[in-house]
Amino acid sequence: MEKLIYLDNAATTKCYEEVAELVKKESVEGYFNPSALYKPSVDSAMKLKNARSTIKSALHAPDGELYFMSGGSEADNTALFCTRKAKNSKIIVGLGEHDAIINSANELKNQGYNVVFAPINTDGSINVEEFKNLLDESVSLVSIMHVSNETGAVNDIARLVKLTRKLAPNAVFHSDGVQAFGKIKVNLRALDVDLYTISAHKIHGPKGIGALYVKKGTPIKPLIFGGGQEKGFRAGTENLPSILGFELAVKLNEEKFEQNYSKKLLFRENLIQKLKENIDDLVVITPENTSAPNILTVAFKDIRGEVLLHAIEDDGILVGIGSACSSHHESRFKSLLGLDDSHRDGIIRFSTSEFSDVNDIDFVVDSIKTHYETLKNYKRV
Repeated sequence: MEKLIYLDNAATTKCYEEVAELVKKESVEGYFNPSALYKPSVDSAMKLKNARSTIKSALHAPDGELYFMSGGSEADNTALFCTRKAKNSKIIVGLGEHDAIINSANELKNQGYNVVFAPINTDGSINVEEFKNLLDESVSLVSIMHVSNETGAVNDIARLVKLTRKLAPNAVFHSDGVQAFGKIKVNLRALDVDLYTISAHKIHGPKGIGALYVKKGTPIKPLIFGGGQEKGFRAGTENLPSILGFELAVKLNEEKFEQNYSKKLLFRENLIQKLKENIDDLVVITPENTSAPNILTVAFKDIRGEVLLHAIEDDGILVGIGSACSSHHESRFKSLLGLDDSHRDGIIRFSTSEFSDVNDIDFVVDSIKTHYETLKNYKRV
């Protein structure tokens, strides 16, 4: 394998070299516990405070707190399990959510809550009218992702929040923003969410660090108890090297946002065009005008996506077939997209980053075309 063409950035991203260097330096030289009282630890506590402020500013967050956690999954679990909910109240969760939400919702259902799943459209976005019909005064919690990790579809969170405030005034609104933050403009003040999840490794930061934004006044309690870190909300010594890496990744993303947005959009538009020119009966699932620029999900006819994935991997091309967090999630999600039988198993997700090179597209499409022509001869009957 002479060259690696990595097109699965929705699963994880390459860490910025500057971030990796900072994490190493802080791990070796700035290893002090921010909770201790001597000067090096006081300095660490100040770095922690500044990182929190930097990321809150990037989110355009109103009054509230940003709590650092082990990643997006812990933040999602905290949002679902730790908000105040009346016994037997209704919880609304998007049907296309990440498994961190879906599996948490199913556990809440086992605990006796009335969990209902809001239907999605064939592009992976929430069906707004169906969602509206589920709202009533018994709803205590709503969780709808900002950007679909499967298709890149962007949900109109501000609109969904307004509907929720009107029809379910006691509900807490959470949005999983893991695939949104750093990819599209995020303004929590405008969205008016109560809770918002972000993760570092989706924006070229370190793995194992994420955060949950909690709007001031939101009724929520800790998931992890212990020494009182994170203002008593999330116990455990703060992972300061990774938090500072997260902060730097956010800064670098902000500096290059417009340039990288255009670059990702250009890559996707060229890839769509080339695929359509070379592959017959291709179904483009990602919505063209209401999606994040970095994700393109398509369905090929009469083949299995995972087989094509492994075939082009031999040519040094890495793509996805959906969420990398669960081998079962893809089969659950693809049944929701309304694809015909000949396309349902042929889903491939391309997801780019600033390191993706538009000059690689011809090679990628040539590889896909070659393997596709072979594989479709072995379709199941």
